Amino acid sequence: MKKLITSISTIIALALPAFAFATTWTIDPDHSNVGFKVRHLMVSNVKGSFEKHTGTVEIDDKDITKSKVEVSIDTNSINTNVIKRDEHLRSADFFDVAKFPTMTFVSKKVVKNGKDNLKVTGDLTLHGVTKQVVLDVEGPTKESKDPWGNIRRGATATTKINRKDFGLVWNAALETGGVAVGEEITITLEIEMIKK
Repeated sequence: MKKLITSISTIIALALPAFAFATTWTIDPDHSNVGFKVRHLMVSNVKGSFEKHTGTVEIDDKDITKSKVEVSIDTNSINTNVIKRDEHLRSADFFDVAKFPTMTFVSKKVVKNGKDNLKVTGDLTLHGVTKQVVLDVEGPTKESKDPWGNIRRGATATTKINRKDFGLVWNAALETGGVAVGEEITITLEIEMIKK
């Protein structure tokens, strides 16, 4: 019996390293921001954000390349601080939120990109279309305890997409040439996480 217990303990000990260093973190929506920027009328940039989002991050500090990210964003929560523009963005011309209420990102690969940076490759599903994108990530930061005893970490991620790749093709031609809305979208995620 003693040999059996020893054998079981050995098997468990050998299996643990694959999981022992991964910790699960919940994205704190109150201290995070999912923002975007797009060219407007060929002269300036319009910025906006999605105010409702959830997600989890599994961080493996022993081997950061084994970390995972999943994020879900409520497209109806888009906010550019202009009511009429936000209503247009929610319509079938753009996000069509009645048909596609969420966009998601699920990581597939994480690689180091310098001392404190990562490249996270994953599937972005937007407007019913799934495409692979690469996030340039600063972080994650070291753990920090807040005044209420929660353990927190942070990270910043950026990427650029072409909205036409996801079926967001509406536009209007300008008399002076060019179009009303640019095709390239810069996405920035400022993420603060709480350890589960």
